Amino acid sequence: MDGRETRENPAYIDDDERESVEAFEASLESGAFKSTLTEDRKRELESAARRTLNPIKKQISARLFEHDIIKLKARAAELGIPYQTLLTSIVHQYVEGRLVEKKI
Repeated sequence: MDGRETRENPAYIDDDERESVEAFEASLESGAFKSTLTEDRKRELESAARRTLNPIKKQISARLFEHDIIKLKARAAELGIPYQTLLTSIVHQYVEGRLVEKKI
């Protein structure tokens, strides 16, 4: 392999993995596996995926100190993300209990 992974040339961990994938693909092509997915179940799964990938967001308005906004924008620029994304992430981490106050 030339080190570039593509659909036609995937990078396998080892020969066992390659053989397993090839055997599975051959089984699919031969019709050994049949889908039991119903249209109702497909719609249910698609709906769940949409909710997961695009959770409902609500716009809010908040008054922040100007110096905090300047620092927030600078930190976001360092991270290469929009400052609104950073602010959303900070709020989310805090309410989930993953962001805690630093003891001084």
